Amino acid sequence: MKSALEGKRIVLGVTGSIACYKAVDLASKLVQAGAEVNAVLTHGASQFVTPLTFRSITHRPVVTDVFDPTSELAIEHVALAERADAVVIAPATAHTIAKLAYGMADDPLTTTVLATAAPVMVAPAMDAHMYENAAVKANLETLKARGVTIVGPERGRLASGLWGYGRLVEPATLVGHICAMLGKKGDLANRTIVVSAGGTMEPIDPVRVITNRSSGKMGYAIAEAARDRGARAILVTTPTTNALPIPATVEAKVVESVAQMRDAVLSACESADVLIMAAAVSDFRVAQTSDQKIKKSDMGGEGGLTLHLVENADFFPEVPPSVVKVGFAAESQDLLQNAKKKIRSKGLEFIVANDITMEGAGFGVDTNKVTILDKDGGMLDLPLMTKYEVAHHIMDSVVEALKKR
Repeated sequence: MKSALEGKRIVLGVTGSIACYKAVDLASKLVQAGAEVNAVLTHGASQFVTPLTFRSITHRPVVTDVFDPTSELAIEHVALAERADAVVIAPATAHTIAKLAYGMADDPLTTTVLATAAPVMVAPAMDAHMYENAAVKANLETLKARGVTIVGPERGRLASGLWGYGRLVEPATLVGHICAMLGKKGDLANRTIVVSAGGTMEPIDPVRVITNRSSGKMGYAIAEAARDRGARAILVTTPTTNALPIPATVEAKVVESVAQMRDAVLSACESADVLIMAAAVSDFRVAQTSDQKIKKSDMGGEGGLTLHLVENADFFPEVPPSVVKVGFAAESQDLLQNAKKKIRSKGLEFIVANDITMEGAGFGVDTNKVTILDKDGGMLDLPLMTKYEVAHHIMDSVVEALKKR
C-alpha cells in the first residue's frame, strides 16, 4: 500500500476565506497521494481563488454551480455525493458552518453534504472573535453530534492581525486527519497499538548524552499505518534528530531515557492489544551521571574521560502476556541468526530484521529492506520499499497474529 488515499474519491469543499490558498496545497497533496479530488467552490471561494487553479491541480472539473448543463457530472451535488469516499471542507467559514448545522442546501457544497453518505470533515478558518462567538461554537457542537469530524482551527497570527484560534490547520496535517477518518473501519478498528520510536538518550551530564543513530522514521511510519487501518495508535518517542512531526490523531508520549521509555510503554500497554518496539533502546547507561557539566579541564588531561557503563534491564518481560509483542533487529552481521535469538529470548510473536549496512536500509532514510520472521519459523523477505509500505506489511502480520489469539 503506497498510500491510504490511493484510489480514494475526495470531494474538497472550499469556502470564502483568505485561507483558500492552503486549500490549493491540500488538493495538490491529496492528488500526489493518489486520490481523485473533485473541488467544489462556493461563490465566496471564487473571489479568492479561481476554479482554473483547482482544475490545473486536480485535472478534474471544478463545481461552482448546482446545475451546470456542461458538466460531465449531470446534477453535481448528487453525482459527487454518491461517488465520494469522503467530503472535506477546508477552509470552512462561519457562514458555511451555520448552513451545514441548519441543513440548508442553497449552493453546490451544502447540497453535496446533505446528499452524501460518506464521512464529512470540516476544518474551520475565521477571525478569532468569530470563532469564539457562541453561535459558531454551538453550530460546531451540532455538527460533531451528527458525526462530522471537526479539525482545528489552530492558534496563531490571523489575517486581521489578531492572535488567537482561527487559523486553518496546515495541509499536511489535514491529510493525516483524512487518512484517519477513512481508516476508521479498517481491519485494526477498535485495537490499540503501542509503537516505540527513535533512539533513547542516557545522560552523562546536563549537556552530554549517550545515544544512537535511530531517526525514528520507521516507528513513525508504523504509527501512521496503524492509524490508517483504524487502530488507536500510541507513539512513545524520543525527540527525533530531524524533528519529525507527530502524525495526526496519533497519541504521543515523548521520553528520553530507557527508564522513561519503560514507564511510558508499560503504562500504555495496560490497555493495548499490540506493542511494536521499533525504538533503538540503549543497552547501557552511565553508572554515575554528573549534576554539573563536566569541564574539559576535569577530564583527566591527556588520559581523557573514562565512563563506567552499566547494563539497562530489558523491560519486555514486564509487558502483559495478553499483548502481542513485536520486536526489531537492526543488525550489521548475522542478521537472521541474531533475529531468531531475539524472538525466543524476548517472547515475540514476530520480529522485523534489517541489515543496517545495506544501501537504503540504514538509519535516517525513507526506505527499508526487511525480513519478517515469526515464532513458528515463518519468514517473509521483502524487497526495498518505503518505510510506510514496510509498516503495512508489519500491520498485515499483526492482523494475522491477532486472529490467532
